[in-house]
Amino acid sequence: MERSGPSEVTGSDTSGPDPQLAVTMGFTGFGKKARTFDLEAMFEQTRRTAVERSRKTLEAREKEEEMNREKELRRQNEDIEPTSSGLNVIRDCSKSSSRDMSSSESEESSDSSDDELIGPPLPPAMVEKPFNFMEDILGPLPPPLNEEEEEAEEEEEEEEEEENPIHKIPDSHEITLKHGTKTVSALGLDPSGARLVTGGYDYDVKFWDFAGMDASFKAFRSLQPCECHQIKSLQYSNTGDMILVVSGSSQAKVIDRDGFEVMECIKGDQYIVDMANTKGHTAMLHTGSWHPKIKGEFMTCSNDATVRTWEVENPKKQKSVFKPRTMQGKKVIPTTCTYSRDGNLIAAACQNGSIQIWDRNLTVHPKFHYKQAHDPGTDTSCVTFSYDGNVLASRGGDDSLKLWDIRQFNKPLFSASGLPTMFPMTDCCFSPDDKLIVTGTSVQRGCGSGKLVFFERRTFQRVYEIDITDASVVRCLWHPKLNQIMVGTGNGLAKVYYDPNKSQRGAKLCVVKTQRKAKQAETLTQDYIITPHALPMFREPRQRSTRKQLEKDRLDPLKSHKPEPPVAGPGRGGRVGTHGGTLSSYIVKNIALDKTDDSNPREAILRHAKAAEDNPYWVSPAYSKTQPKTMFAQVESDDEEAKNEPEWKKRKI
Repeated sequence: MERSGPSEVTGSDTSGPDPQLAVTMGFTGFGKKARTFDLEAMFEQTRRTAVERSRKTLEAREKEEEMNREKELRRQNEDIEPTSSGLNVIRDCSKSSSRDMSSSESEESSDSSDDELIGPPLPPAMVEKPFNFMEDILGPLPPPLNEEEEEAEEEEEEEEEEENPIHKIPDSHEITLKHGTKTVSALGLDPSGARLVTGGYDYDVKFWDFAGMDASFKAFRSLQPCECHQIKSLQYSNTGDMILVVSGSSQAKVIDRDGFEVMECIKGDQYIVDMANTKGHTAMLHTGSWHPKIKGEFMTCSNDATVRTWEVENPKKQKSVFKPRTMQGKKVIPTTCTYSRDGNLIAAACQNGSIQIWDRNLTVHPKFHYKQAHDPGTDTSCVTFSYDGNVLASRGGDDSLKLWDIRQFNKPLFSASGLPTMFPMTDCCFSPDDKLIVTGTSVQRGCGSGKLVFFERRTFQRVYEIDITDASVVRCLWHPKLNQIMVGTGNGLAKVYYDPNKSQRGAKLCVVKTQRKAKQAETLTQDYIITPHALPMFREPRQRSTRKQLEKDRLDPLKSHKPEPPVAGPGRGGRVGTHGGTLSSYIVKNIALDKTDDSNPREAILRHAKAAEDNPYWVSPAYSKTQPKTMFAQVESDDEEAKNEPEWKKRKI
């Protein structure tokens, strides 16, 4: 682009190169004609570049705004049929292709060179109006859904989820708490869901704090509140500050959250015929329950054929006594009892298969009495009320689970069989939404696995089950606030089932914590004595690191010397054998030793006579000069002594 004009700038003279000067300077390119620059063309090119850049900036902004609009449309059309999503993809492709074509055209137009386009020119229709695949082929998009239609669809989805209660079972994750080796026969969880308490056939009660536990899942406290009695029931009060402990003894106990005893029920007089006249139970307890509304009131049932209510403030006598009776008026033993949700009713299941329900304030006659709820002679292990208070579930010893309506207590609503049980405390519970009923099954050792079975309350169909472990499932508890299921098994385990999305707190708090490392015992290190004013030669070197000092002490043969084990049997190596450290033990050990010598003393002395005669040492050398030949005195016999006696002695005799 070389032009001549008034604004032309030249770099040298237009005359040709001087050959003499080229030889002198040493190169031949000297004196060539300089390039010429057209300033107007340069300014025009700069203006075009600026216009092109501003146009590209505007296109980028329009493109970004269009993408934002598409995102909004996608949000609004999330529930459209899959074909609409395919249309959106095609539309995006067509728009991206049109943008690519427009950008390529802009790049070609921005090129300063007048290169010709490759290929045939575009038809005038496409040049005037770009081709749109969506509008020309598939037609316009359907209008977005109204807000009312979206809400209706969401309600339908929620109804579908509500109709299927299986999706609400929190069983995706589990943790295992090791209680012991024997059956976990009692479970209790406080109302807030912070602490779990377990009891078993090993007489132990263990406390588990979900917020304080780490991944090692260890109990923070273990105790035996009832000495050598099996724990049968544990339950937190409605305030969560006390725990009711029911064991195999005749006296129930109440302990606080930390395991300290608050009260112990008094034992009754077993020689009184009328159990209403005694102050407490006289036989083994079965179970107990707190009042859901009144603080400090609880209930127990026993083998003395009574159900008694108590107050924590008055442990010396029960508050009231309920005496279950058969239809003929005979005594019958209650095996389990519970309060209704409002606390106005007391229900008890008896050994004759009956279920009896009393008004809490009327102890004489039961309000409801169904005499053959379960098979006679079997121990009904659990009765529990639903959260709405209208339905009662009973877990029978005849391997059945039945549902009763309190308003029409003349026959069971539903009944399910084939649920084996071998423990007198196998229980059942309702889900927090009252739509499911849960119970456990028992198995013989090595004959399968215990299961947690779920029944739908409306139809009583067996909708779901969970294989727990290779032992019986004894206890189950579904906490309404945590939405977690606690299970006690026959092999000493307590399992907690939860779902990270559906459950709250509880096991989720301790799973995320890493297991703490055990600190190394610092028994080999000695205390450092600081003496700032002592001479340098008397100062002890300052310990920089405890770990390094432990390593040095481990290498020291004196500090790391293992003590000698106690001597077993007779002593050896200068050490006395183990016989006890007291004088009496030493005497008892040596008193039985027989140290008597049965040999003849004369023979024992005479065996040294020859050696003494051959080598005299003590007496003979003293008489070697005065009496070289030993002379022994003659011993007279008794007869000779009698002859030599004087006459006066003989006369006296």
